[in-house]
Amino acid sequence: MAYRGHSPVSIDTFKGLFNQGDPEEAPLGYLTEGENLRFVGAKSLGVRPGVDQHQDVLVPLGNVVRIYNYITQDANTILALVYDGADGDIYHVVDSTTVFGPILSITGMEDFAFTAFAGRAYLSPFATFNTGGINIEKGLENEFLYVYDGTGTPAVKAAGAAPTGTLLVANGAAGNTDAGDHLFAVVFETDTGYLSAPAAFSALFTTAANLSVSFTAIPTGAANVTARHIVATKVITDYTGNTTGYTYYFIPGATVNDNVTTTLANVSFFDADLLEDASHLLDNFAEIPAGASLSLYHSRLVLTTTFEEISVAYVSFPGEPEAISQVDGLLVLPPDGKPITQSFELRDVLYITKISRTVSFVDNDDIPSTWPLSIVDQALGVPVHGVGTVNDTGASNVDFVVCATRRGICIFNGKYLLPELSWVISQTWLDLDTDNFRYIQIVNDVVNQNIYCTLPDRLLLYGDYSNGMDPMQIRWMVWRFDFSVNTIALVNTNQLIIAAEQGL
Repeated sequence: MAYRGHSPVSIDTFKGLFNQGDPEEAPLGYLTEGENLRFVGAKSLGVRPGVDQHQDVLVPLGNVVRIYNYITQDANTILALVYDGADGDIYHVVDSTTVFGPILSITGMEDFAFTAFAGRAYLSPFATFNTGGINIEKGLENEFLYVYDGTGTPAVKAAGAAPTGTLLVANGAAGNTDAGDHLFAVVFETDTGYLSAPAAFSALFTTAANLSVSFTAIPTGAANVTARHIVATKVITDYTGNTTGYTYYFIPGATVNDNVTTTLANVSFFDADLLEDASHLLDNFAEIPAGASLSLYHSRLVLTTTFEEISVAYVSFPGEPEAISQVDGLLVLPPDGKPITQSFELRDVLYITKISRTVSFVDNDDIPSTWPLSIVDQALGVPVHGVGTVNDTGASNVDFVVCATRRGICIFNGKYLLPELSWVISQTWLDLDTDNFRYIQIVNDVVNQNIYCTLPDRLLLYGDYSNGMDPMQIRWMVWRFDFSVNTIALVNTNQLIIAAEQGL
C-alpha cells in the first residue's frame, strides 16, 4: 500500500555490510551497520555461532598469539605460540586433552612461520622491528630454523654441523677400484634425512686396481645422526691441495648405519659407479638463519626475510628441506627497504611478495639462483599471514589464492583480480591500521564457502560466498567477541579455531 505518495519497497535478500564511505549510497538489501550476524541460505540472516573452549584441561594455554593447523602422520593437530611479552613458547596441542611442550622456547619470539614436510614441522621464530617508524617482520637475530618430529620431543635446529677430524684410508682385501689418486670424506645423515656437507677429508690416497679400500677414524656426530656415508672423488690427475675443489660422489654401499661404528672395511667401487653427486652439500648452511615466512615449492623449502637479508629468499635442494646452499640457493628481489612478507606456489609458479610488490620465479631445472624473475605487480602484495589457507590443508586452491592486500581481500590467479572481493566494504578495509597488518590472517573454508579474516583491531571479518565468489555476490559481516581475536586456523577439514589472550 502506498504511504504519503510512496510505494512500499520489499527487501527479501540480505547482502551483508556495505561501506564505501557514505551510508546514503548503500544499495537496497545491504546493511550499513551490523555485527555478529551470519548468512543462512541465499537470503536470510541469523546470529553468529557461539564459541566453546577447545582445550579441556585444568590450565588451558593463555596469551596465544599464533596458531597453525599441523597435520601429523596420524592426526590433525595445532601448533600454538604463547607469548608473554618477553619469551615465546610453542606448544603442540594434539587434542582437547593432550598438550606437548613447550617444544620450542625462544626469548623475543613474538611470532613464528611454519610449514610441514613429510610429517615434520619446520618452525622459524620472528618478530616485529620498528625501522624508520615502520613496523617490519623478519627473523630473529642469531636464531635459526628448527624442526619438530611431532612426538613431543623438543624441536631441534634444522640442518647440522659437518663431521670433524680426518678420515683414514688404507688398502683393503682383494677387490676393485680404479687405480689412481682419490680423496675421501664423510657425510652425516640425521634422523630428518638431512645430509651434512662432506668433511673430515682424507689425505690424498692412491688406490690399487686389484684391491678394495678400508676406512678407520670415521667420525661420529650429534645424537640425531643416524648414518654416515663415505664419499669420494674420481681419479685426480693434477692435485692442487684444495680438498674442497673437487666433485665428490656417494660410494654405493659405503654407509655406516649407526652413530657408533668408526670402521668400514673392504669397499670396492669403480669410478663409473660414482653417480650421485654430493658436492652440492659443500656450501649448505650448517645452521639455517630464522626467517619470517616458510613455504614449499617443487618439494623445496623456501625461507625468506632473515634478520640480515630482508629481500632474499633461500631455497633448498629438492626433497631435502634442510639442504640450503649459501651460494646457489638464493633468490634476490630488488631491494627497496621493504621486507619480503610471503611466498607461495600456484600453478607451478613460485610467487614472492612484499607488502606492495609481487614477483614470480619459475623452476628451470637448474640451481635456484638462475631462476628468472618476473614482475607481477608493483603496487600490491600481502602481509606476513595474508595468503589464505584452504580448509585444514594449509595450501592454496589449485586455481587461485584468496589473499589480503592494502587494497582489500582479493582473488589472486596470477594477478590480483579487481575490483577486490571486499569492494563493498572498501572503506572498512581502508580504515584498518596498515602498520599492524601482521595481525591479518586468512583461512578459506571451501566446504561451507566461508572466508575468515582476523583484523588489526582484533575483530573477525566473515565472508560468505555461497552465492558466488565475486565482489557483488560475496556477503561480509564483522564478528565481535568478548575477547580479542589474535589468530585462527581450520582443523578437521572446516572446524574454525580462534585463539586469543584467554586461550583457544
